[in-house]
Amino acid sequence: MYRSTNPMTGLVEAEFPLLTADEIAQAAQRSAQAYVQWQAVPRAERADAVLRIAAIFESRRDEFAKLITAEMGKPISQARGEIALVASICRYYGGNAETLLADEVLDPASGDSAVVRTSAIGPVLGVMPWNFPFYQVARFAIPNLLLGNTILLKHASNCPQSALAFERVVHGAGVPADAYINLLASSKDIDALVASPHVQGVSLTGSEKAGASVASQAGKHLKKVVLELGGSDPLLVLDSGILEHSVKAAVLGRFANAGQACISAKRLIVLDEAYEDFSTSFAQAVSNISFGDPTDPATFMGPLYSASAKDEILEVVDDALAQGAELLVGTASARTDDAFLEPMVLVGVTEQMRAFHEEIFGPVAVLLRARDADHAVELANSSVYGLGATVFSSDTAQANAVADRLEAGMVVINGMAGSQADLPFGGTKRSGFGRELGSAGIAEFSNKKLIRTPA
Repeated sequence: MYRSTNPMTGLVEAEFPLLTADEIAQAAQRSAQAYVQWQAVPRAERADAVLRIAAIFESRRDEFAKLITAEMGKPISQARGEIALVASICRYYGGNAETLLADEVLDPASGDSAVVRTSAIGPVLGVMPWNFPFYQVARFAIPNLLLGNTILLKHASNCPQSALAFERVVHGAGVPADAYINLLASSKDIDALVASPHVQGVSLTGSEKAGASVASQAGKHLKKVVLELGGSDPLLVLDSGILEHSVKAAVLGRFANAGQACISAKRLIVLDEAYEDFSTSFAQAVSNISFGDPTDPATFMGPLYSASAKDEILEVVDDALAQGAELLVGTASARTDDAFLEPMVLVGVTEQMRAFHEEIFGPVAVLLRARDADHAVELANSSVYGLGATVFSSDTAQANAVADRLEAGMVVINGMAGSQADLPFGGTKRSGFGRELGSAGIAEFSNKKLIRTPA
């Protein structure tokens, strides 16, 4: 079953049966048939459909935000922000279709006339997570719909109502039913979908384990794959020159969405000269986080998406505490059966501890001390992940020099890590490969066709 369980109450609010293997195979076939018609629709008409999707999300923002809060516990103000981001993605792609899909005119040495034309490739499969149930879908599906690909969407099993709502919006905007198909499929059905001759590519946002499985299957069947996997993003503070700004960004970056974000600032690496000032101010700010009912607009941090997720996080915290780490903020003895976990700050974390190496997908910050900028870079790059990073310094030249040395797909200097429709999003190392959003996002599942006329 796909089951919608409210993390605030623990009550199951809706259930939906899984599709059978035959139904999933038939959906892939229908998607391939719909592709023939959808890719032939004039580009301007596909762009208009994407803009209509934006308008629907804008007009029904509060409705969809409440659905996000009910299904995965995101505070309502942040859920509204997610829907606004979805609309901005649609506006970007719908409003820039001609530029994004324009022919690239080449000037070959032969003197031939040559252009590279960006065209669709067919049905593409998206395997999406629960932590941003509308945004994650939008950044995959919208550019591909504009390009002319058709969509098979397998969402997380705990947010079926969000998945079905997104599908209704797309169809309501005039996209044919089989050009966007939501699949209530289980994880064990993914291999068969990737292997289907109808599916031409797959994009997964999720865990390292899930990414490795999908990549293996995609390689076996020669399918293009884009992976956005885990992250243990570092936030580097190189001096105290912009202390208030760096503390605010660290609180937002680590504890928004209860820390359940791949680009959350999970490891805070602070130079010796700034450590005491930063740790004191950061601990105070974390202690003041408004924590509780996610339906209250004043709440900054609500519950985790499930009680089991809390248990997994506390195992990592307990491991660190047993080996000598300490909690600068938070109470290690606080154990409840619900999905709420208070914000915590761990200090004294060493390489022997799980908290040093593993991605903590929840409201726990790991505060590390660095001797100098070189040591800070060494600590930042010690992770197997390489999604995002943030650097704070009053010396922008130094910040840029450090940013250049970080092993990450995205680095923000003196600002909040985040997502923007017209900027590429993706990582390196075990954080995956490929890019979403921006011009790169529409190119991943495209055929870059050379059309050449001899001189």
